[in-house]
Amino acid sequence: MNRNPFTRRRRYFRSGRFSRRRRNDFLSYIILVPILVVLLAIAGWLYLRRSDAQSASSDADGPMQTAGTGESLPEAGVTLSLDETEGDAAQEGSLTSYLQQAELLAAGYDYDAAIELLNASPFAASPEAQAAVAGYEEIRSTLVRTDPRQVTHVFFHTLIMDTSKAFDGDSREKGYNQMMTTKDEFLKILQAMYDRGFVLVRLHDLAYEVTEEDGTVRFKEGDIMLPPGKQAFVMSQDDVCYYEYMEGDGFASRMIVGEDGRPTCEMKMDDGSVSVGAYDLVPLLDQFIDEHPDFSYRGAKAVIAFTGYNGILGYRTAPSYDTDEYRAEHPGFDYAKEREEAARVAQCLKDDGYELASHSWGHRNMGEISMENFITDTDKWEAEVETLTGPCDIILFPFGSDIGDWHPYAADNERFQYLHSKGFRYFCNVDSARYFVQIGDDYLRQGRRNLDGYRMYYDLPESGVANDHLSDLFNVSEVFDRSRPTPVPKMSE
Repeated sequence: MNRNPFTRRRRYFRSGRFSRRRRNDFLSYIILVPILVVLLAIAGWLYLRRSDAQSASSDADGPMQTAGTGESLPEAGVTLSLDETEGDAAQEGSLTSYLQQAELLAAGYDYDAAIELLNASPFAASPEAQAAVAGYEEIRSTLVRTDPRQVTHVFFHTLIMDTSKAFDGDSREKGYNQMMTTKDEFLKILQAMYDRGFVLVRLHDLAYEVTEEDGTVRFKEGDIMLPPGKQAFVMSQDDVCYYEYMEGDGFASRMIVGEDGRPTCEMKMDDGSVSVGAYDLVPLLDQFIDEHPDFSYRGAKAVIAFTGYNGILGYRTAPSYDTDEYRAEHPGFDYAKEREEAARVAQCLKDDGYELASHSWGHRNMGEISMENFITDTDKWEAEVETLTGPCDIILFPFGSDIGDWHPYAADNERFQYLHSKGFRYFCNVDSARYFVQIGDDYLRQGRRNLDGYRMYYDLPESGVANDHLSDLFNVSEVFDRSRPTPVPKMSE
């Protein structure tokens, strides 16, 4: 049997069973197919010609762009694809990001940086960027220079988180009541000073070293530019060591690097657990500035000062802890790890905008101890603490002491010369005056104001003394924590 289909088809035609009409239809079909193929080919050729012409025109004239963006725009009448629509949304999002970054810089009074950011962005010619730049330029033209000699400096010790533990009647209550500030008081102080237009600046913003053309190094006054009505101030915190004697008295136990990469604190709870949170000045100040960026001048934070004899930041970093006896009493203690973590937190503080300072190694009265002990203490600080913090050029004297009277430091001041040889350039005592600032050829000296239980209580009307040391900063009656035992003991008691 012949299974060739073509042979079978020829037989079918010849048999007469394939009618003439069907034969004509089949012939028509055979003729039309090639014609359709030719028409389709011509249409395709015309389409390609049109596309080539458009491409050539685009290459010759360059793509249409938004001003200053470098982004191509579609031709009029051309429907945007999904990818192109998403691209426009991304572009708009990028513009928003630039505007937000500029707004944050301007909120911190860095109008120069905000303007530079927008002018250098791909969206510099956009109406939104130009309007923002014009607004920042207008504000910048109204700024007023702060006199660095009229900048006040306030300071705190470790903040009391739990007043029921700090004020529980034990032998340490008196000292806590005199020298510490409660969390509630600290937050009220921040809000009150913010409401009055105070702006936190760095100690280094007041004046800094510059090298002249002849190689001479001298101190130059800083140009702190703020809107009218704003007042610059410096903040510091002493003894950020979380001493062993404070354990169980309502304070943080140490500072750590948080999950977000910023400094925060640990605090031991009654059940033995450890809680992480805003348990001292640093994380509380960070939170406040996050909510009020205009409280900080160009990212300024506080000066954080350490002693060294008990370690820093809650880590037992002094060599006296590197003993078999201490390890036996504290299983799992790793001296090298303590120093490593302390150094890590110190760097985190600096990265977050804080300035680090000496509070002497042994919390000594640096104006009264012998010169021999003065040198020993300074050398211990350099060997045991600066190896963790890096070089520090600020010293906050303990006990409100100083290494000279109110006259400028002189070349014959042996203590000044020794500290200067160790890299110190900023020297702070404690002074109840609103301002005390000296700017010498090679140093800056500033008085600080203690915002603690003692100072606040004796500014209250009910104290029977009613001094007026703090009214320029806040209303003491609204800030003073009524959970404090009163009267607050005097320093002589």
